Amino acid sequence: MEELRHEEGQIKEIVDRTLDFWVENELNQLPCDIEKEMLAPDQPDDEWKFWLPVTSTVTDAQLKEFEKETGFVFPEDFKIFLKHKHFYELQISEVSFCSLPVSSWRASLREMMFETYPRELLFNKGYVPFAVYSDWGLLCFDTHNNNAVVLWDHEYEDSFEYQYPNFYELLTEISKA
Repeated sequence: MEELRHEEGQIKEIVDRTLDFWVENELNQLPCDIEKEMLAPDQPDDEWKFWLPVTSTVTDAQLKEFEKETGFVFPEDFKIFLKHKHFYELQISEVSFCSLPVSSWRASLREMMFETYPRELLFNKGYVPFAVYSDWGLLCFDTHNNNAVVLWDHEYEDSFEYQYPNFYELLTEISKA
């Protein structure tokens, strides 16, 4: 339990530090509609909108419902991540995490898991995508290996390369880069 609390603190600190950097450097803008809860107060442009990360509203009950719907139980360290902040973009090193807006976080995760590439290539084989890795492919949870993180190379459909034993280790390592 003590270790999980330590991991929780580290996960939150890494996410907050990265999102603060994005906001301070005005990297938090997109050419699309932004949910009102996440819309920055001053918008200098009609096309590009500034968004702000906000405290997550994701609950344990919502996660359980989503897990039941998808048939995949998220690792505890990833649940901490999901329950910490809502954001439109979060890139740490070469890893671009799935967008998690307030009202559409489930749709965004569902799209990453099931629609980015055909289910037959990943999900149906026990690999659950959660982030894009550079232009190589996707980072996935490997359900055959205690949800270790693997890199799937989109050019070689059966190429799953072990990266990290868990989500926490991934996050702490890429935040050092």
